[in-house]
Amino acid sequence: MAFFFYYCHRGVSQEQRQPNFVLINIDDLGYGEIQPFGSVENVTPNLTILAEEGTVLTSFYSASSVCSPSRAALLTGCYPQRVGLGLGGNNNVVLFPADSLGLNGDETTLAEQLKMAGYITACIGKWHLGDQPEFLPLNHGFDYYYGIPYSNDMWPRLRSFKCPPLPLLRGCEVIDTIDTDEKQALLCDRFTNEAISFIGRNKDQPFFLYLPHSFIHNPWFSQACFAQNTQNSNREKGGTIAEVDYSVGRIMNTLKTLGLDENTLVWFISDNGGVGPTANLPLKGGKGTYWEGGFRVPGIVRWPGKIPANTRNSQLISALDIFPTLARLAGIPVSDLPIMDGMDMTDFLTGQTKISPREVFYYYWRDELAAIRYKNWKMLFDGRLFDLKEDVNESTDVSGQHPEIVNAMQKYFEKARKDLGDRRLSLKGQNCRSVGRKRSHLKFLIPGTDENGWLSDYWVIERIKN
Repeated sequence: MAFFFYYCHRGVSQEQRQPNFVLINIDDLGYGEIQPFGSVENVTPNLTILAEEGTVLTSFYSASSVCSPSRAALLTGCYPQRVGLGLGGNNNVVLFPADSLGLNGDETTLAEQLKMAGYITACIGKWHLGDQPEFLPLNHGFDYYYGIPYSNDMWPRLRSFKCPPLPLLRGCEVIDTIDTDEKQALLCDRFTNEAISFIGRNKDQPFFLYLPHSFIHNPWFSQACFAQNTQNSNREKGGTIAEVDYSVGRIMNTLKTLGLDENTLVWFISDNGGVGPTANLPLKGGKGTYWEGGFRVPGIVRWPGKIPANTRNSQLISALDIFPTLARLAGIPVSDLPIMDGMDMTDFLTGQTKISPREVFYYYWRDELAAIRYKNWKMLFDGRLFDLKEDVNESTDVSGQHPEIVNAMQKYFEKARKDLGDRRLSLKGQNCRSVGRKRSHLKFLIPGTDENGWLSDYWVIERIKN
C-alpha cells in the first residue's frame, strides 16, 4: 500500500545482509494523539498505514516521563538511574544548555554496538544527552549527526531560564541558529530531508537511522500548509502532528522506492507522554507524571514478512528493550556488556511467542521510585494498587481486595530500591554507574551577535537562572 503525501509536497543481496533499522522518536507525542491509538482530533494516514502493516504496541513504555532520561534509557537499554541521568544538572529534571552533565562516554550505546557490527549510524534530530563536545552523538557511536543538541524551546524566548540562540549542528559544527518562528517551523522538514539523504547515500550497506524529531514539543510551529489543514482545535499543535505523519510517509516511500522496505525494521515511538487534557486519553496524567499518561506512549513496529501485520498487542514492552532486540537481529551479543535492563523481544515481536518476557517495569520520577507495574498490576509508592487491564485510567484503588498482590509487589519495590536507589528514602542504588561530567573547560561556541550581554564574537551556551 502506498503511503500518503498530502498538504505539501556492498555487493550482497537484501536477503543476505543484516537488516536496516529506522528508529523514529517523536518528542512529547501523547498516547491518544494519532489515529492508531484512537485520536479523533488528528488525521494521521501514514501512521495508520504503518500500523496496518505492522504491530501496534498498546502497552509500550518509555523509561521516563521527560526527555533526557528517556533518551538515555533508549540508547543504553538501561533505566536512566543506572546511568546517572535520572536528573540533569542543578537538580533539574532534564539537561539544560551548558549543563556539566551528559551521557557518560564509558556507557555503550546501541549505535556503538551496531557500528562495531558494520552498520553506518546516524542521529538526525534532537539529541538532549549533553551539549558539551564530549557528550555529542559523534562520541557515542554515531557516524553522522545533524540536529539540535537539546529541546527546541530552549532558546531566548524561554521564560524560566535565559538561553542562547538554538544551534543547528552538523557533526560538531554549528551551521545555523534557529532564531525565528519560520526556522522552528522548518525543523521537521529539514530533519526528514537529511534522513532521506542519509538513506539514499547508504542504501548498499546496513544502516541504523535514529530520527528523534523535535516535533511535537512546544513551541508549536509547523509549515503553514499543515496547520491550516489540521482538524485539531489547537491548530498549531495539530500542524506539528500532521507534519510528523507526513515525515513518516516520506521515509517509508523512500525505503520502498530504493528497494529497502523488506529488509528494514521501522520502530515508531514517543519519548514520553503528551501535554494537554486530551493528549493521552484514555490514560490518566501526562508528561512529567508517574501516571500512565506520562510513561505509556505510542509504539508501532513494522518489518514486512517478519513482524505480524495489522496486529494489536497489549503485552508489556519498554523502550529499554529496543537495544537488545535490535542487537540480536543484527547478530550482536550483549551478554558481555554491563548490567542492562532491556530484554530481547525478538521472539515476541516476530510472533514466535505470544508472551512478552517483560513482567516488571519501574516508574522513576526525579530518581524517586514512584510506582511499579507487574503484569497487569500497578502499585504506587504509597500502596495504592490499580488493575490496568480493567482500569487503565487508574481511578480505583483495589489494594484492599488484593493483599497478596500488594505483598508480592513490595518485594519488587525492595529489589528496585536496592538496585537503583530511591531518593525519596535517601537510598543509593548498588548497581548505578557514574553520569558523564564535563572534563574540560571547553565551551560550545555559537557564532552570533551581542544582544543580551553575551560575548560579542560568540554565543557561549551558559545557563543563567533569572
